[in-house]
Amino acid sequence: MKVIIVGGGGREHTLAWKLSQSPDVEEVVCAPGNAGTARVGRNAAVGAENIAGLLSLAKEESPGLVVVGPEAPLALGLVDELEALGIRAFGPSAVAARIEASKAFSKTLMDEAGIPTAAYGVFEDAGAARRFVTERGGAWAVKADGLAAGKGVLLCPDAPSAHAAISQIMEQRAFGEAGATCVVEEFLEGEEASFLAFADGETALPMASAQDHKAIGEGDTGPNTGGMGAYSPAPVLSGALEERALETVIKPAIRAMARRGTPYRGVLYAGLMVQGDELKVLEFNCRFGDPECQPLLTRMEGDLLPVLMACVEGRLHETTISYSQDAAVCVVMAAGGYPDDYRKGDPIHGIEDADALPGVHVFHAGTSVNDAGDVVTAGGRVLGVTARGMDIRAAIARAYEASDLIYWEDAYFRKDIGAKALRRLG
Repeated sequence: MKVIIVGGGGREHTLAWKLSQSPDVEEVVCAPGNAGTARVGRNAAVGAENIAGLLSLAKEESPGLVVVGPEAPLALGLVDELEALGIRAFGPSAVAARIEASKAFSKTLMDEAGIPTAAYGVFEDAGAARRFVTERGGAWAVKADGLAAGKGVLLCPDAPSAHAAISQIMEQRAFGEAGATCVVEEFLEGEEASFLAFADGETALPMASAQDHKAIGEGDTGPNTGGMGAYSPAPVLSGALEERALETVIKPAIRAMARRGTPYRGVLYAGLMVQGDELKVLEFNCRFGDPECQPLLTRMEGDLLPVLMACVEGRLHETTISYSQDAAVCVVMAAGGYPDDYRKGDPIHGIEDADALPGVHVFHAGTSVNDAGDVVTAGGRVLGVTARGMDIRAAIARAYEASDLIYWEDAYFRKDIGAKALRRLG
């Protein structure tokens, strides 16, 4: 069959790479794609949030499946529109995608389902939010309610910084209309982990554990980004904690969505805070994480297409997935200045040399091809240099060996991706 993948980042290149290996996929079309997806499929110049254009593309291409990568087109109802045309699509409906598109909705769902999470308040008035913080004191996480490309969370060690964050989100509208409503929740201590599962509305099929690195700076310093690297498996999630996350987080969320009459189909991503033997949910996402997708699909064995089709058709209980015993690490290479202003159009050198290393895949994110045929930077997060190794230490070493072979002016990447795993493993 022909598969259309919506999106143009590292996650979508990884999905295109994995699905192109399926014996049942004759062609992969990426909309809009990037310089990397063009190497494993065909790009179509339609933006991921251009719903009308994507529907026209789907009518023209007649795919057997459309895989929606980013959260924005899911929240805009692309899956609903495609299904209305009789085209199978992987991803949640617009109503179900509210689990990510509205942090207030997500917290309400967690309360309803008894899912462990931080104490919180939801506010449409900045003054009320500031009073909430002042009355309680302590440290806070202040979050824009809507979608903010992974950057709408401000961590505040005290009330004055929380007041400033509330003003930034609600009054200055640093994240646009996403900040019309604000969620203020207690700051949770511990170590973050990512736990993802496939869902078909009733059944959940968990993936391997992973850990993302959101801050721009080493040691988790500086502003949040879309993600500066990830690895799998994550030692912070023991087998017992993975089972607890499945039973107390993923399954209750899917049951709660079904009770509401809005069954959840697609990938359900739980961002967890782990402290000792306890875990709480920081957030839900309605899609593969980026960059968690890169190490997860690099480790996933077998054909991805049957898993996606089982989710769409309600047959997930018939499906199994397995993962290599190898570890995988993704180092995100970004344009200098990201997540603030950055330059585009710089030629990238060394991708082929890095890709040639054993166990390495260089997944493109913010790339394009210029008129001279050169691959150039076209976004803040440019590449996801991903490597497998027999253990996490070997995977880290190989990922950085590959990253050091790639160059463009002002390229930047964190040097400590996976360091938390090494500390836990000793």
